Amino acid sequence: MSAVNDATTTHRVVLNDEEQYSLWWADRELPRGWRAEGFEGTHEACLAHIAEVWTDMRPLSLRRRMAEQTAS
Repeated sequence: MSAVNDATTTHRVVLNDEEQYSLWWADRELPRGWRAEGFEGTHEACLAHIAEVWTDMRPLSLRRRMAEQTAS
């Protein structure tokens, strides 16, 4: 069984500046450009959390640009 799917491995949900989500191992230093979102759990629990909270997959910069165009 790989560490990614191991039910005993704790993962954290991470977020980048474009508000894109991913998983990272809880016991490892976060890669540059990513921050902890606040949720930790099993691989499957983190994926379920991401599916619940990441409802708009467009990058933040695109959402802002589209909002500006709508406001004009």
